[in-house]
Amino acid sequence: MTEYIDVDVRPILRAGGEPFSVIMAALERLELGQGLRLYATFKPIPLFAVMADRGFMHSERALDGGEWEVLFTPAKATENTAAPSGTPSFDNWPEPAVTLDNRDLDPPEPMVRILAAAEKLGPGETLSALLRREPVFLFPQLEKRGYRWLGGFTPDGATYELTVRAPS
Repeated sequence: MTEYIDVDVRPILRAGGEPFSVIMAALERLELGQGLRLYATFKPIPLFAVMADRGFMHSERALDGGEWEVLFTPAKATENTAAPSGTPSFDNWPEPAVTLDNRDLDPPEPMVRILAAAEKLGPGETLSALLRREPVFLFPQLEKRGYRWLGGFTPDGATYELTVRAPS
């Protein structure tokens, strides 16, 4: 039986915040075989692909008021004895060929600029982008196109740094 760690991002979402970094931090704290029980104000469809890429299956259930409970369960424990399936190695990524500062742009312009720049990258090349908020809707678009990404907020929490790598 899987033990689940509860992550309730409804207060963050109601305040207009981006909960992705909170979810990823909780994911990092999981022990082998543990899963996440996520509570959200909407069905977090973009997160499903991100979590699947990290070796988690999901099941969801609608709650009252349009809210959702989603269970992210690790794939078979035997598959998780090493690094989770699909987790890339970021150690050998090249320096960015393109750098974008999208902090002064409103959505969806940062996503449009990043996807357009990514299309121009050569095999294995990277781009770097600075954003005001976490681009949660960009992640599934990048993955659907075969790109890998790595990102996080700067220590002051003011800027999200994203690196995107083209397929090799």
